[in-house]
Amino acid sequence: MPPPVRAAGGILWRRTGDETRICVVHRPAHDDWSLPKGKLHGGEHPLVGAVREVFEETGVRGVPQLRLPEVSYVLPDGTPKTVDFWLMRAADGPAGQPADPTEVDGVDWLTPDAALARLTYGLDVRLVEHAVSLPPVTAVLPLVRHARAGHRSAWAGPDELRPLDPEGLRQAAGLAQVLALVEPRRLVTAPPVRCVQTLQPLADRLGLPLEQDSTMAEPPDRGEAPQRAKVAVARLAQLRTGATAVVCTQGKLIAPLVALLADADDPAPYKTPKGSGWLLTWSGERLIGLTRL
Repeated sequence: MPPPVRAAGGILWRRTGDETRICVVHRPAHDDWSLPKGKLHGGEHPLVGAVREVFEETGVRGVPQLRLPEVSYVLPDGTPKTVDFWLMRAADGPAGQPADPTEVDGVDWLTPDAALARLTYGLDVRLVEHAVSLPPVTAVLPLVRHARAGHRSAWAGPDELRPLDPEGLRQAAGLAQVLALVEPRRLVTAPPVRCVQTLQPLADRLGLPLEQDSTMAEPPDRGEAPQRAKVAVARLAQLRTGATAVVCTQGKLIAPLVALLADADDPAPYKTPKGSGWLLTWSGERLIGLTRL
């Protein structure tokens, strides 16, 4: 069997007056109407690829809000193809044109009912039906664990001052590329140096200050993590009501914190590798999306 094709795209939406409009594109090579999507570049993060492809095919930059169900099918030559789809809000600003008119020669913004009638493929139709059944997104917040900082036993100074190692610096740079896509306006970090350094490339990229917040720091005793997680959940509830924030925390805290948000008793499934994290999506007080980044 040939290797699978990985692709990504989005349901791109905007408000026009009192109506929600969904973007669909016409591909002349297939003479079809579909959702904007395309193949990932080698080593490209799926979310980065989704935003890139949506922009190239529509001329509009999408702001990711929620990961949608994965779509899989088999191409005519027998190659399996998997597409990661995201719900995306159209960013403010004027729209451009598709990058390649031989790939996309028509872009239309339709009401959900009209989009369902226009789309050629049943998989796209079912994905739009799922998206329009969701409650409205009111807040998006990436929550990340600091990048790699070597081993504690190999660091002679205070643990709060332990810096990122070379691999951690590389992870932080990669995180900045992904996290910038949600257009954050606040960057909140636990005080340890390794947490601050994890968000520093993002701060430099966006020209934003870093806000240190001790409520997002792990406790010295792992047994205190469940109680500290409750405090952190309350802090996230405050942060989600304002401008979009990115939050960086630590290993002892992030798993019980995410488990609380997911209303789960066992934090084990929410263990988070260093230099990675979660995209949290709310509708009001209800968490409707919990996606690993």
